[in-house]
Amino acid sequence: MAISKTRFLNYSRCPRYVALEGVKKDALDGDLSYDMYKKEEYQSEISELYQAMVDVDEDGNVVDKTEVVNRQLEAMLPYYKRVELEAGRIVSLMFGGKTIYAQETHDQVKYEFCLNGIRYLCYVDVYNESEKCINIVEVKATTSKKYTDLAGGYRKGKKYSIFRKKNNIYQLKGEIEGYPLENEMPLESYKRERQKLFDRYRVGEYVHDLAVQRFFIESMYKLRHQEDKLPKFHYYLAVLNQNYVFDGTYKDNEPVYHEHHGEELITLFQLDQVTLEYLPLIEKENESILKAIHDMDTKPCPLGISCGYKAQNCCKYFQSVCGKCIPLKNSSLCYVNNPFGFVTDDNKRLKGLELINAGYLHLLDIPERWITKKNHVIQRECVLNHSQFVHKEKIRKALACLEYPIYHLDFETFPCPLPRFKGEWPYIQSPFEFSLHIESSPGVCDQYNDNIVFLAQTTGDEREELIKELLKYIDPDKGTLFAQNVAFEKGRIKELAMIFPKYKESLMKIYNRGFDLLWLLNNNKELYERLGFKGEDLETFNFYDENLSGSFSIKKTLPVFSELSYKDLVVKNGTDAIVEYANYEKMCKEVLKEKQDALRVYCAQDTWAMVEILNALRKIVNEA
Repeated sequence: MAISKTRFLNYSRCPRYVALEGVKKDALDGDLSYDMYKKEEYQSEISELYQAMVDVDEDGNVVDKTEVVNRQLEAMLPYYKRVELEAGRIVSLMFGGKTIYAQETHDQVKYEFCLNGIRYLCYVDVYNESEKCINIVEVKATTSKKYTDLAGGYRKGKKYSIFRKKNNIYQLKGEIEGYPLENEMPLESYKRERQKLFDRYRVGEYVHDLAVQRFFIESMYKLRHQEDKLPKFHYYLAVLNQNYVFDGTYKDNEPVYHEHHGEELITLFQLDQVTLEYLPLIEKENESILKAIHDMDTKPCPLGISCGYKAQNCCKYFQSVCGKCIPLKNSSLCYVNNPFGFVTDDNKRLKGLELINAGYLHLLDIPERWITKKNHVIQRECVLNHSQFVHKEKIRKALACLEYPIYHLDFETFPCPLPRFKGEWPYIQSPFEFSLHIESSPGVCDQYNDNIVFLAQTTGDEREELIKELLKYIDPDKGTLFAQNVAFEKGRIKELAMIFPKYKESLMKIYNRGFDLLWLLNNNKELYERLGFKGEDLETFNFYDENLSGSFSIKKTLPVFSELSYKDLVVKNGTDAIVEYANYEKMCKEVLKEKQDALRVYCAQDTWAMVEILNALRKIVNEA
């Protein structure tokens, strides 16, 4: 064994992680094969791929099933490998010299050293060397947006990114000699946004990763007394370019990602100074790891952001060990829209996992006197009294806004890190299936006879066929586009309209007729203000039941209104749908048919669930 970069990142989460991992000190100076290293690295990197696909499941929870995670890894691994290869190709073109990167061989550049009897090692995703410098490039399957969105400006003025792009490299403006930074933003605004790069659990996650890489490299040279070589090093993050649009060029049925309209698929962020400033923090993390290895203390640590609660990078011990005390239903974390938590009797604020650390585990554990928001009062009363809250008048008036026929629509999409078809960009939500239930008048909709499902038969480009099928059954000039979280369906329709302009007029008419199921259950201030409601009514739920546990996802709302269940389906959620579609080409003919039938059943159930919920709401508000 040894401490790889991935292990370093995990061991530095908290003092308890090392002990729970059961790391033996006498094994830390042993061997770590390339294959084992890459497996760990890919499992870490794949979380970024999957996070961009689906942060959490429909219930708001990370799927915690090893079998499913392995299938996700298998399905998405080819795309991550291609990202690395494209990054290596582009770095080679940009810098010239000698470039070494992953090509299913063991010739990646490796840095290793031994410190305090422990072996540290890391491989470099892309290594580039010329006479003048050495470029260390860490490849991440995220997009440039998370960094370019760091922006500042003067009050009521335009916002400017803190990065400037030149020759496909982003640099921090404050580090560019002579850059007129204060023409765009106050210096304090720039510093505030730049500081976010040092938050390793949010925007700075991959910057921290690169800094750990730098720590490993510099430690090796320092231990060998070769510090004179360090000034030659430059450190870059290579990420997917949010502005890249694929032009549809293929070779041997594979996309060719050449420069298009001045944009490359991969862009670089130069982070020499930031990673240098990170090094003292990494040194402290290393000291904490060494102490944890020495102590092997399994006692609980306070829960916090390092746990990754409800995130794709959630600590693997959170659910089974550290967060086991959190109730699965109606925990204190289930109060909706509550990022600032509660103010205690001694005027302290407790939020998120701080509530759990303080012993407030269940929703009812929060003292009633701390609760000041009407929605939180509603939640508490529903749980306490095992009752439902229904604002019949709001729901009734909103139902009257629906124009028939109602088109209950649900898309299944594949958010691939690499654009696959012409007009697409990294992580576009590319539709491969839809289900449509058509409700001709209130309550008039048959589960089977009034349902249309389109499903792509291959992983090739069938988007235009999908559009034609959609327009065959939806009249753009009448009716209501209805969905759970309709913004998602509208977003896909708008993207298709942009990519296929000959259908734009009809698609945008459908887009403009959107109505959200959540507006009936949760709220929509603008809608209800138009309908004449005022004051508290504009801020509160229309419906709440204790079984929602703070979530209005369809998987939570459906059991409240219907006996319809996803439990016995082969494809149970959007995650499963993505994986089955991604694996089309690996299936034999019989299995493919079986999985495609399962995809149709799942997608159709999503839209039928909306029909059932809508019918149930009608009955509730029309009761005496």
